[in-house]
Amino acid sequence: MKRIEEFLTGRLWLRNFSPFPKEQVDQAISDGSVTVTPGILDGRQCARCLEKSVKKIIPFFCAACNTICYYCRHCIKMGRISSCTELITWALPSTIPPQSHSFRWNGSLTPLQERASQEVQKSLLQKNDHLVYAVCGAGKTELLFPPIYDALKNGLRVCIAAPRTDVVLELSPRLRTVFPNTIVHSLYGNSPEESGFASLVIATTHQLYRFKDAFDVMIVDEADAFPYSYDPALKRAVMKAKKKEAPIVYVSATPSDDLVKQVSNTSKIFQRFHGHPLPVPEFRSLWSYEKSFAKGKIPPKLAAWVDGKIAKGEPFLLFLPTIELIDQAIVLFQQKHPSIEAVHSKDEDRKGKVMKLRKKQIPGLLTTTILERGITIPNVQVAVVGADQPIFDAAALIQIAGRAGRSIDYPNGDVVFFHNGIVLQMDKAKKLIVSYNGGGVN
Repeated sequence: MKRIEEFLTGRLWLRNFSPFPKEQVDQAISDGSVTVTPGILDGRQCARCLEKSVKKIIPFFCAACNTICYYCRHCIKMGRISSCTELITWALPSTIPPQSHSFRWNGSLTPLQERASQEVQKSLLQKNDHLVYAVCGAGKTELLFPPIYDALKNGLRVCIAAPRTDVVLELSPRLRTVFPNTIVHSLYGNSPEESGFASLVIATTHQLYRFKDAFDVMIVDEADAFPYSYDPALKRAVMKAKKKEAPIVYVSATPSDDLVKQVSNTSKIFQRFHGHPLPVPEFRSLWSYEKSFAKGKIPPKLAAWVDGKIAKGEPFLLFLPTIELIDQAIVLFQQKHPSIEAVHSKDEDRKGKVMKLRKKQIPGLLTTTILERGITIPNVQVAVVGADQPIFDAAALIQIAGRAGRSIDYPNGDVVFFHNGIVLQMDKAKKLIVSYNGGGVN
């Protein structure tokens, strides 16, 4: 029963997919330890993702109950929820003993980080939401270490949620190292099963569909990122997963105007932890680049940029606007440099390829915006092909530029926006970066 309590406390889980024997679950339900909730609530709302749109709660003839059921199309990738589906959660007060936690970090915070860290800690104590508005490379994660440790010591359960798997994979090993005695779970699509009751959960925002009233502190990292910023259901998931009075800490280098207005307590850091300025992007024309790739040719300016990075042994990220263009380009680049690789959102080996680049086993990666944030690679050089395309809005371009110059050993870096004509979003991104280097924005 202990394992069931550890697993189900704060969780909403499909009964039919429980990792425990059916007899144990049935007994827990019978004695009142576990509560059962229908998958589709009265009023035809999904109990897991809280979706209630008639376009996404769909009627169908259900073979399981031999009648008309409703199912939720919105969160179906996490297992189908229907009217006769049963969700289970732990119902009794927790008997899980408090954990002991240790804090092991050899780094130190800059005065700006220290101030922001204390401001976050104060907001958490007062149960107020807080926004950390800090440039790429400011050390946002590090300044959160003390507030997280303080919360853990006080017996609070903490969740760090991020919109993308890549960010979870980047954060998890760092936090496990800093909090070595803490049970930490990393949750994302197809993540391995982990045991015990996690006081610290690092999860994609989609995984929060599976939690309810679970967390005392909620941290939303990369709060401006797709899909969280575009999907109201993910915002509902955050609110459902945390306890009612639990504060939220939003962390972003490029927060939306709405988020800035929404959160009254804000810490701003417009300087990188190492004190060097952010690399300012250079605009270079690359006329008719799509036609060149279609004809089986790499535009000469782009070829020269890549050749130069490889000659110097500098790892690089080359961002392109579409998977289709990547598919065309990678064949041509590999004819010149066979070890160059490509990644995109549908690539199951994305984690492995990023690790190869970090270990200098490959010279560079062609990528979509999937790697615009959440990864740190020393001395990486960055270029965008088609920076004028709508997919690269100002926030995306700022995040992409923010991959370069993050390391204290390599504080500078090349950032080039190749374009087919300069557009407003390119100008906006460059002006904001310049303003950060000058002390920030109002």
